[in-house]
Amino acid sequence: MDVVKQSDRGFLRALENGLRFGKWILLENVGEELDAALEPVLLQQKFKQGGQDMIRLGENVIPYNDSFRFYLTTKLANPHYAPEVCVKVSLLNFTITMKGLEEQLLGVVVLKELPELAAKKNELVLSNAEGKRQLHEIENQILYLLSHSEGNILDDTNLIETLASAKETSAVVMTKMREAEETEKEIDARSDGYRPVAFRAALLFFCIADLALVDPMYQYSLTWFTQLFIRGIQSAKPSAQLETRLTNLNDCFTYSVYKNVCRSLFEKHKLLFSFLLTIKIMQGNDEVDAGEWRFLLSGIGSSPPVEAENPASRWLEAYAWQQICALASFPSFNGLEVNFSKHVAVFRAIFDSTDPENQPLPGESLSKLDEFQRLCILRVLRPDKMMPGIQNLVCSKLGKEFIEPPPFDLANTFEDASPITPLIFVLSQGSDPAKDLHGFAVSTGMESKLKSIALGQGQGTLAARLIEGATTKGEWVLLQNCHLALSWMPELERICEELDPTKLHDNFRLWLTSMPTPVFPASVLQDGVKMTKEAPKGLRANLKNTYYKLDETRLGATRKPDVFRKLLFGLCFYHAIVCERKRFGALGWNIPYQFNETDLDISVAQLEMFLDTYDHVPFDVLQVMTSTINYGGRITDDKDMRTSDVILMTFFKQAILQKDYAFSRSCIYYSLDCDPRDAYESYVKYINTLPINPEPEVFGMHENANITSAQAETYEAFDLLLSLQPRVSSGGGKSREEIIADAAQAIASQLPAQFDLEHVQAAYPVSYDESMNTVLAQEVERFNKLLAVMRSTLHLVQQGLKGLVVMSAELEAMGASLYDQKVPVVWESKAYPSLKPLGAWVKDLLERLAFISNWIAHGIPAVFWISGFFFPQGFMTGTIQNHARRYKLPIDSLSFQFIMLPESVEQLVTRPVDGCYTYGLFLEGARWNPEIKALDDPLPRELFAKMPVIHLFPQPNREAPQRGIYRCPVYKILTRTGTLSTTGHSTNFVMWLEIPANKPNIFRNSLVSETNAQVLFADQEYWIKAGVACFCSLRY
Repeated sequence: MDVVKQSDRGFLRALENGLRFGKWILLENVGEELDAALEPVLLQQKFKQGGQDMIRLGENVIPYNDSFRFYLTTKLANPHYAPEVCVKVSLLNFTITMKGLEEQLLGVVVLKELPELAAKKNELVLSNAEGKRQLHEIENQILYLLSHSEGNILDDTNLIETLASAKETSAVVMTKMREAEETEKEIDARSDGYRPVAFRAALLFFCIADLALVDPMYQYSLTWFTQLFIRGIQSAKPSAQLETRLTNLNDCFTYSVYKNVCRSLFEKHKLLFSFLLTIKIMQGNDEVDAGEWRFLLSGIGSSPPVEAENPASRWLEAYAWQQICALASFPSFNGLEVNFSKHVAVFRAIFDSTDPENQPLPGESLSKLDEFQRLCILRVLRPDKMMPGIQNLVCSKLGKEFIEPPPFDLANTFEDASPITPLIFVLSQGSDPAKDLHGFAVSTGMESKLKSIALGQGQGTLAARLIEGATTKGEWVLLQNCHLALSWMPELERICEELDPTKLHDNFRLWLTSMPTPVFPASVLQDGVKMTKEAPKGLRANLKNTYYKLDETRLGATRKPDVFRKLLFGLCFYHAIVCERKRFGALGWNIPYQFNETDLDISVAQLEMFLDTYDHVPFDVLQVMTSTINYGGRITDDKDMRTSDVILMTFFKQAILQKDYAFSRSCIYYSLDCDPRDAYESYVKYINTLPINPEPEVFGMHENANITSAQAETYEAFDLLLSLQPRVSSGGGKSREEIIADAAQAIASQLPAQFDLEHVQAAYPVSYDESMNTVLAQEVERFNKLLAVMRSTLHLVQQGLKGLVVMSAELEAMGASLYDQKVPVVWESKAYPSLKPLGAWVKDLLERLAFISNWIAHGIPAVFWISGFFFPQGFMTGTIQNHARRYKLPIDSLSFQFIMLPESVEQLVTRPVDGCYTYGLFLEGARWNPEIKALDDPLPRELFAKMPVIHLFPQPNREAPQRGIYRCPVYKILTRTGTLSTTGHSTNFVMWLEIPANKPNIFRNSLVSETNAQVLFADQEYWIKAGVACFCSLRY
């Protein structure tokens, strides 16, 4: 049998020889996509030529030998092969099972802990095998004599003697085998004492195997894991007591796995990994109810909740109360909604607490909940505090060391490597481990033997030559940026697999750096030693990193050293601010940009040049060059461009040259008046006094921004964990198929019939004087398409679950979405943008349909629910068009004046003469204060505030407001970012809304939504920095 890989140069030649001469061919390490050249072989496309079977392989036609056999294997942990691939092969799953791995690891631990017992068992196994061989030989001998005996069997003396001897031998062998079996049972009983260790280790392996779904670089082989297991056994604290020894083994190995895996994880995944370890161990001990675990991740109860009236509607959101009612469906939380109603004041105190994860729960039944079950309550009340709650659970179950990741230690990592084991740096944006490696090389005396090459187009051959030379000279080779040479990765895999330890110099090491990519060879990742080195995070760390590269000479580089130092510090502060705003998600930037040191370096160089060129400081020029060109070159969203501009305005202004000019309201951050004799040291000392974790105010944001950021972190983590869960039965006794079927049936039963489009067009015909009729018809058509797709796919899923139709990949994906309470992709493609989970999405859809039905039944509404439209831009265009036609005005001369009304929706019963009334917008980062009739800071913990009814009043040739307004962007959903559709409209951005505000004014060029004309508008820096925006739809 020949063993080959697709990356081998002679791969097709070996396959051709196998086909020609009838060899067996094993093709190793295939990916999810197979080479097209294999198609004729897999389909066995043989044909007769000259009476002989022939087959085409590439350009060649070769004889086909019937003895040929073809086997393919993959190292992918969880491969997904398309149906068209599966029908061409016989698919066998050789993945190790939990029970199989447990037995394998039990053998390992017994071999190390009880070597004499393991040796004795091996002897018994050999002895039993020998006994069975003897019995088999005796049987064969008797059968031979019987078959060759002539005449009367009783006269055959040889046969009689052989039978007698065989009987005695057989009795002796059988006795020995019975004794051996009894001894083996005793040995197995003693070995079973170590089963808890093997069980724990098997749990941990499957835990880390799941990590490949989190990031493609998180891959670990069973061989690596087994070696780690052996080292853990050897380093665990010894004890004569078996129970103590088992505890020591489990504790030592669990922490060893955490420590070794943790160094290869990004910071954001380290606590997630600790949590996953904890849950796996608790599940192994039957300490976690499957239904409660699913609720924690998705907010779904074991059965549809029976909702009571919300007793705390003033501070508890409707979706949170629904989740409380859903949680009450589990036995441990029985009566939770009643308990909540009885202790509303106590729950309010928990809700308002700064550490709700540590507060005791009221009532006898809730006080009995364990740490995990308390997380379910925390998810409902304070999702922003889930990470501290998870830390509490990990500490209580595993220990504090599992929430304190070990620091980056290159020397320690190096100890785990060998000449045949590559060391892999997994990169994040802005990180550069080359400096750390160079320092380590100096400390180990390998500085002169460190060879480095940055991979890219055409560098593969040079890299291969470098490795070949280093293997014999004992050098280190650093291949940087492997993600930029993806086509060369198969060759790298081949090189790594062909490294022969007998031919390698002991000092040879191969170092690799790469950004995460699914194309990186799995075998190299699984066998390599991986580590992450991330750029420093946080405002202070960013400033320290910047000033670490400066010195006293650099700070006095211009003819205006005092001015330069102040502006340089402001520029560095701006760089830190724009980099760190990413942690607030869409509230910080609509699109997360990867600003880096090159942006800062060119801006600093320009600052030096302009200060030396001009007698005065050209702030306007610096503003444009830095924000619009250098940093703005990366910014693709015009609202983000506005944010960048106003942030830089804080630092590039005359006031920064004054003493102690404050950058934020807290006055912690200010323009330093440094000692000119020791300026560099003055700045370094000041930076070291800054808070490690800055408050949102330094970014110009409200303190609620921390809550928004923490909630987003929670939901992102839970979505990730949900994607790792096996598709099996959950709690409540229902199978996965039953849950999907129930969900499909429940949704289908709520769907109304499609609108009668012909009736709508007859009742609301196309009219020159009423554009809203056209808007209604278009909305009806869009909703009808969505309803048709929903109804047909729900029917197909139910049929598929009954086995009446084939479950296609699309239906499988839809079933998974229904199970996870997510909106199926096939619906999303026909629907409006939404971030809501499935239950809330269906409820929202029904409300939108009711809005349209009411319009059809009772005429054009007095007040429009702007959030209910599929395409709100069409509605606004219709409003402008109505006004233009009524007054015979050019449509491009009109734009909206926005009037905030004190009346409620119910009070407005007739349409306005001009324009329209709208409601349904939510404000993030601020609130509308009806008392001062202007924007105001949000209330504590108020993440979203309802906007009042707004009168969209078209005005001809309207002059842009010169003061007193904030130009607020309106989006459909919270992500803020969107793409341009084929009509030229954004899939998310709706319009600019001018909201009265009383903060200091600034002026900027901006677009008018209706006309796309550039106009000089008044705006307000305060609200721009705070990320204030309006939304048509929230998360629930």
